[in-house]
Amino acid sequence: MSPMSVVTLARSEPRSGQITVIQPRRLPRVLGALATYVGMTLLAVMFLVPLLFEFIGSIKPNDRVLSEGNSWRAFIPTAITFVNYGDALARADLAHLFINSMIITSSIVVAGIVVNSLFGYALARMTFRGRGLLIGVVIALIIIPFQAIAVPLFFMMAKIEVLDTYQVQIVPFIASPFFTYLFYTFFLSIPKELEEAARVDGAGPLTIFWRVVVPLARPVYATVAILSFLFAWGELLWPVLVTRGPEVRPLPLGIAVFQTLPPVQWGDIMAFATVMTLPLLVVFLAFQDAFVRSVARTGIKG
Repeated sequence: MSPMSVVTLARSEPRSGQITVIQPRRLPRVLGALATYVGMTLLAVMFLVPLLFEFIGSIKPNDRVLSEGNSWRAFIPTAITFVNYGDALARADLAHLFINSMIITSSIVVAGIVVNSLFGYALARMTFRGRGLLIGVVIALIIIPFQAIAVPLFFMMAKIEVLDTYQVQIVPFIASPFFTYLFYTFFLSIPKELEEAARVDGAGPLTIFWRVVVPLARPVYATVAILSFLFAWGELLWPVLVTRGPEVRPLPLGIAVFQTLPPVQWGDIMAFATVMTLPLLVVFLAFQDAFVRSVARTGIKG
């Protein structure tokens, strides 16, 4: 077969029994897509292996969690038992810690979404003196880590006597410059003509925000909800500073204390860690579609 015949066959529609020849110029794209999928698969495996080890370890007897941890048997539940979950509930008061974390995290997520979205909308749409400076301050605050202000904030909370309460674990995390900036950049991408049309119909600023802007901004709301839940659910430094007893202690601090209690039962610790992990997976799966759309839209815009 001549080279001209090969090119003709590659460009023609495949018939029954014929072999489709990939054009040479398409080969790099095919190889690039294959490499992308292989890389994504390896990355997914890297993230799933610890979760799988954690879950399987939680349903194994305590004496087998580490004894089988150096081989492939670590990922096979040779003897299934749910006693570890009962022990974690009894020894660590897991139910009370879980309720504490849900109260703290849900309050931060809900209040933070309202406050940060309103602030971001005001920066994106309203004109007032000092607006540019305020946007610069918000951007500058993003680069300041919480650890840099944790100690001064602790002394402030101690002075107003709110330590060892739910409020001290919720209020400092409601307003976030990072989430405010996310809302601000997203609201800038919404056409102003939609808001002007609603304003012509007699709608006020808050009505325009809730009925026009919010429905269009569902992807960024999902993104902020997932990230805010992730940050609040796993926060450990601040509860260590501001909580004294188990009454308002969240799960991260609870597992840090639990794993030091004798006797150390690794099956119980794995069960505790599984209970901590499941809400994160549920929240991500619930908002996954909107989160992916938000990331894709941000990537296209950039």
